[in-house]
Amino acid sequence: MSKILWINPVGTDAYDEVMQKGFESIKRPDTIVDVVSLDKGPEHLEYRYYEALVLPEILHKVKAAERAGYDATIIGCFYDLGLQESREMVKDMVVTAPGEACSHLAATMGEQFSVIVTRSKCISQMKSTLSGYGMKDKLASFKSLGLAVDELHDSEEVTFERMVALSKEAIQQDGAELMVLGCTIQFGYYEKLQKAIGVPVIDAVIAPFKQAELIAELKNQFGWTHSKVCAYEEPPISEIKRWDLEEQYELKGLW
Repeated sequence: MSKILWINPVGTDAYDEVMQKGFESIKRPDTIVDVVSLDKGPEHLEYRYYEALVLPEILHKVKAAERAGYDATIIGCFYDLGLQESREMVKDMVVTAPGEACSHLAATMGEQFSVIVTRSKCISQMKSTLSGYGMKDKLASFKSLGLAVDELHDSEEVTFERMVALSKEAIQQDGAELMVLGCTIQFGYYEKLQKAIGVPVIDAVIAPFKQAELIAELKNQFGWTHSKVCAYEEPPISEIKRWDLEEQYELKGLW
């Protein structure tokens, strides 16, 4: 049995229920999954300023999840906000996020893939992140829907039509062999789009969730977790206590 937490890293619970229902329909029978959002903050992360505002709360929710006994946590944004920092903080829990999970999966399913994003503003940051994962030569292109996050489901017919057109362009002109949906709020489109364009379409909610089930199983069965030797070395608890960081940041008992 694995216990998994999905964090919607925004200050609204508008997507919690639909994602919870979605996970319940695809999870393994012995998987326990919970969905939470942040207690405060912006309702989307299309600007780096918004990311900076929510980062501390994301990190502390991840740490609290470990203390609550979760085997894996997913930070539910394709920017993978706080992923490396979270892996540094935890001891026994594993952490993943959509950008890394989707791109690694896509790289095994074709030589090149394209990513459908909400707006062109996303591309620079996401390209840098995925290149950092070693995906530079795997990226055929990024394709922008020209829609804000909160517009993705306003007219699903319009969104879908744009997805089809952009996907065909990526396949025919850019050499993409499959598509990745580059936003978790693009949920609900992958299956219909996959049938329409005839290539695999990686969903940004399903892929990291199924990866979380796998890495939680690997942790529990084989003890494989994030290495603490260099990059993910944990900050010294002695310093956190000596500097009274829990008290300063109202995090009593977190560490």
